[in-house]
Amino acid sequence: MKSSILSLWAAAGLAAALNASPVFAGAGHDHGPKYGGVVREVKNVTYELVAKPDSLTLYVNDHGKPVPTQGAQAEAVIYASNDKATVKLEPAGENRMMAKGSFRVGVGVRVALTTTLPGKPPAKVTFNLK
Repeated sequence: MKSSILSLWAAAGLAAALNASPVFAGAGHDHGPKYGGVVREVKNVTYELVAKPDSLTLYVNDHGKPVPTQGAQAEAVIYASNDKATVKLEPAGENRMMAKGSFRVGVGVRVALTTTLPGKPPAKVTFNLK
């Protein structure tokens, strides 16, 4: 009985630690959303996905500075329950890429994104929507 209670406390502590946001991520690393989306970082490039029922918008920054998306390519695979949809995002401004259409978004939806920025190798980023 005593060991099972300790195991539950250990599991709860681990879950809390894994879900906690870092308080200090280092100089030049602002990981918070700037556009109301979900943020992920891969090799010092920050990707923020704003998912709406009629559009997907991806913002790309490097240490807070906009990364030009002209000539970039991106493909998103949206997983919602047992449904899977693939969509291409097109450059749509200084540091953003966008797709218009009808998308399932919200809690439980996962978006796997592969993006290739000019002069960089492809990056794979997964977003769990809120």
